[in-house]
Amino acid sequence: MVKLEEKFMAKLFVPIALSALLFALCCSVEAQQPKKIPRMGFLTLLAKPDSNEEAFMLGLRELGYIDGQTITIEYRRAAGKVERLPELADELVRLKVDLIVARSTPVIQAAKNATATIPIVMLGAADPVASGLVASLSRPGGNITGNSNINPELTGKRFELLREIVPKLSRVAFLGHSGDPAHKLFLKETHQAAKRFRVKFQALLIGAPEEIEGAFSTMMRERPGALIIQPLFIRGLGMGQTIAEMAVKNRLIAISDGVGFAEDGGLLFYGPDIKSRNRRTAIYVDKILKGTKPADLPVVQPTKFELVINLKTAKQIGVTIPPNVLARADKVIR
Repeated sequence: MVKLEEKFMAKLFVPIALSALLFALCCSVEAQQPKKIPRMGFLTLLAKPDSNEEAFMLGLRELGYIDGQTITIEYRRAAGKVERLPELADELVRLKVDLIVARSTPVIQAAKNATATIPIVMLGAADPVASGLVASLSRPGGNITGNSNINPELTGKRFELLREIVPKLSRVAFLGHSGDPAHKLFLKETHQAAKRFRVKFQALLIGAPEEIEGAFSTMMRERPGALIIQPLFIRGLGMGQTIAEMAVKNRLIAISDGVGFAEDGGLLFYGPDIKSRNRRTAIYVDKILKGTKPADLPVVQPTKFELVINLKTAKQIGVTIPPNVLARADKVIR
């Protein structure tokens, strides 16, 4: 009887041992299989990275996302050509990226037109609600979330600065880009601010950087006292230095919320702190890649703003910056 039991247990042991071995092998294979590396699309008008883009990439690295190792980044650069954005956005959709990071309003709009399912993270939009990019800031809905610049709403502050520098300011020109959906918002806010300050308003809309020189020739016939420049020209199109030089040539006070305008030679920059904001935007990417839906992530507005004054430019155009304005500057270029 004992021998029969021993034979039975021996027969039973063999399949159990084989099953255990197979299970162990399967677990080993699964453990050795590499995790899927997420693929992120990065859509921008810039031809090459700038400090603001680098701030965002730093934020990604701080969260453990390293291009080529823990994430694959597909860059699509329009190099200042707004008309190329739809084609580049479609390319990213065909690549089936896990999400798209889009910088500036026309870029975000192109991404939105290309897909309603792939998550889109805004790396700054002038006014995403008024532009129709999201339903609301607290509940964006759809597949888009990220950051808002609220740039058009700051126009009144810029008029205050201009009036403090030139108390008798009577005419202001605005340079906008017709290819950017946000130009209508900037135009509306600037026009309303001009009315409040009882200043005559001149709007010039162009569709390409090559038209900037002609726009200056047109505006100078009206002899404006100051010029407000839509931010897209400064970083998105890389025309900050060109516009600053033309403003100096025409002895024209120029202000923009395009980051780096004062460093490019423009007299004044007043706008949100973009670098710290871009760095934090990486958190959106991390949350979405880990399963959070864009519709559940509120759009964030900037809380910190900067004033940068270029005193070299002020001297060139013969303008004196009042001490009370200089005292408020976060940075003064001498």
